[in-house]
Amino acid sequence: MSESTATVGPTPGRGILYLVPAPLDFGCESQAPLTEALPEGTLRQAARLTHWICENAKSCRAYLKRVDALHPLGAPLQAQQITELPREVHKKGDHGARGHASFDARPLLAPALAGHDMGLVSEAGMPAVADPGSSVVRAAHDLGLRVVPLVGPVSLLLALAASGLNGQNFAFVGYLPQDAGERTKRLRELETLAHKQGQTQLFIETPYRNAALWQALLQGLQPQTRLARASGLTLADAQVASHTVREWRHHTAGTPDNRVPTVFAIGA
Repeated sequence: MSESTATVGPTPGRGILYLVPAPLDFGCESQAPLTEALPEGTLRQAARLTHWICENAKSCRAYLKRVDALHPLGAPLQAQQITELPREVHKKGDHGARGHASFDARPLLAPALAGHDMGLVSEAGMPAVADPGSSVVRAAHDLGLRVVPLVGPVSLLLALAASGLNGQNFAFVGYLPQDAGERTKRLRELETLAHKQGQTQLFIETPYRNAALWQALLQGLQPQTRLARASGLTLADAQVASHTVREWRHHTAGTPDNRVPTVFAIGA
């Protein structure tokens, strides 16, 4: 949509796009009650919605089943209108990263143009933050839809707050390269930023690669660099620790669990 035709501000009579956070226990062996991670207002609003855009329909239905146990859904689970984001968005990003074309999410919002409120949900945490979905939010603004983020857990901010690293200047850099040489190069770039600019660098990894990344961090970073990790946030067995790399190398805590989502951070 060009600047000359883009709608400025919400258009009356159209639906609202709600950004619905999900609990952080996706893929974990244990699950905490939803009310321990999400406020009642978020759960009530999620229960009212009947049109969804999500990463994975199966995960979305599982989440809605948990919501339904607390607040009856606005439509039976089998009648919920659930649309998955295309796989290309998961692989290539929402906005043309690495030279790929931007994804046009406007067709997904047709129900909102017809007056239905919609929910955008990811598998864990806040949609569009360290997860796909920002193209949907951008499209909603372009179409004149009101966008309302609901309150819920954001693992990156929880990890940052608990790390003791600089919370006034930080960056989330996504996933590091899987190739060992490229990963080491990237780590040194991020470490330089952390030391020269005082900017905390946050990143994540697919859980089953946690141990491999952890070893790369201990081997590739300078001894004085501060390294934090936060695993299983909001769960009863959550673990957060922050030490220098030198201290970690002599630490008895071991490697992070390859089954639990973990946020990593480095800083000065």
